[in-house]
Amino acid sequence: MHIAFFTNSYLPVVSGVVSSLRSYRKALSEIGHTIFVFAQDENYQDQEPFIFRYPSFHLPLESNIPAVIPISPHIDWLLPSLKLDLIHSHHPVLVGQAAARKARELDLALVFTFHSQYREYTNYIPIPQEAVQNFLKNAVNNWLREYMRKCQHIVVPSESMLDILKKEYGLESHYTVIPTGIDLERFVDEDGSNIRSQYGWETDRVMISIGRLAPEKNWNTLLHGAARAMDMYKNLRLIILGDGPERKTLQKLCDELGVSSRVKFPGEVPLSDVPAYLRSADMFIFASTSETQGLVTLEALAAGLPVVAVDASGTRDIVEDGCQGFLVENHPDALTEAVVRLMEDEELTARLKKSAVKRAESFDILKTAKKLVSVYEQAIRDKERDLYVNVREPGMPALIDSDSA
Repeated sequence: MHIAFFTNSYLPVVSGVVSSLRSYRKALSEIGHTIFVFAQDENYQDQEPFIFRYPSFHLPLESNIPAVIPISPHIDWLLPSLKLDLIHSHHPVLVGQAAARKARELDLALVFTFHSQYREYTNYIPIPQEAVQNFLKNAVNNWLREYMRKCQHIVVPSESMLDILKKEYGLESHYTVIPTGIDLERFVDEDGSNIRSQYGWETDRVMISIGRLAPEKNWNTLLHGAARAMDMYKNLRLIILGDGPERKTLQKLCDELGVSSRVKFPGEVPLSDVPAYLRSADMFIFASTSETQGLVTLEALAAGLPVVAVDASGTRDIVEDGCQGFLVENHPDALTEAVVRLMEDEELTARLKKSAVKRAESFDILKTAKKLVSVYEQAIRDKERDLYVNVREPGMPALIDSDSA
């Protein structure tokens, strides 16, 4: 098949969505499909083939999130010649609207992956009043309902995210849960000793976390919990990979907590370097409550790390409490207690590490890519029958035992 990915973010952006798209593109290509990517930043020089760029700008908010301007006479001219079988949208706003429009013009099936809890991004709008935020979140919900109705199928990264889509958005049909897979080979031969040497942490115990340095990732809770553990164990260190609007605030918090000398903020690193950073650590600590799946947690499992994480959507679909790590309440003390268990019990830590690798193997990218192909085939059949996603209006009763078909 010839498939078009429409996305608001691709390289040079480093994020979970970008990592997901690149992994799927590679896997789908390996099993015989051709993926064309339509993304942001027309001036970026790609090293990969079949990537086409729209103009874009960064939103004038603290988030620094890119926004595609989906206007390009060249792309308009090019698309019909690609002989597409389907369009897969990875964002619902401007570039997503372009994907829906092109699908309609070319009479193609449209699939949408619900990558993020989009309404959480209203927090970046600097109007904190509760009434205004509620209005904005409701507006986002209504926008998403209308967008999903334009699609033949919705891909949902986790069961917990599906529960949200059913209860809060009214999604009733034409959906499939497909967790984003990972390329396990990236983690097989990596060695994090150079990173440990770089920081002078050869004999220390190291925690690591990854994510955008933004409010929705709950870094305040993580740092308070990690700092309390570091107060108890002077050989305990923390690496936080990622960048974002909260970086200076979080570094200041580390100063206030008295742990700044034992916390490193390398910023955004190339995706190819992430496995080595993970392999340099002894455990993965995570506090985000806004994940649709938690791809970074899955990567931590692939690197053989036991996980200490807040029990929240997305993460609980990846980590089995007591098997690959611990899922705890959203409180610093709960994180500290779980870290202490790993620090004190080497036998337990070894068992969790072994289970982590085994759990990651069930998310192999080739397996999930084949499931995605099945979705594409179903969506094409549904387009021929003029079938679309069914989304219930707020307040309307749910269908009885509605399934994904």
